[in-house]
Amino acid sequence: MEGTISLILDLIKFALPALILVGGLNFLLQKHYEREDRLRASQPEGKQSDGLLSIRLQAYERIVLLLERITPNNLLLRVGSSGLTAPEYHSVLLSEIRNEFNHNMSQQVYMSEAAWQQVTHAREDVVNLINRKYQEMPEGARGTDLAKRILEHLLTQQTDPTSKALSYVKQEIAQLF
Repeated sequence: MEGTISLILDLIKFALPALILVGGLNFLLQKHYEREDRLRASQPEGKQSDGLLSIRLQAYERIVLLLERITPNNLLLRVGSSGLTAPEYHSVLLSEIRNEFNHNMSQQVYMSEAAWQQVTHAREDVVNLINRKYQEMPEGARGTDLAKRILEHLLTQQTDPTSKALSYVKQEIAQLF
């Protein structure tokens, strides 16, 4: 029995300091994590909103660039019509618009629903304009003829199909500041 008590006392001699050490370490770690949580709760608020603002501004920049690139005047200058038939040019223009739009589609996550709808309506208006003018073309027309028809239409309308969306997006950007 005395051997058992001696063994228990020896175990307590080794276990008790280890338990005190583990308990103290646990207490210190808990205080450290509480302090870290308080710091994290106070600091990232500003950093997170700054980061989100930066991402949103980049998204708006990309959408403005998209709208500028699909504005018919800019689109016709960028996508040359020389050497193409009207059907070929029509196809190239629509492909260019589709590619630009698909490339920037993910930016809608950072915009209001109303702003994104303005962007999609602008794209649809540009596509509809190109389709209408293409359908008016006679058989055997050249790409340059289609480009002239589109430009003539824009001159008579005095506004391009993307101007309303550009204005709306710029207003929404201004509200961020």
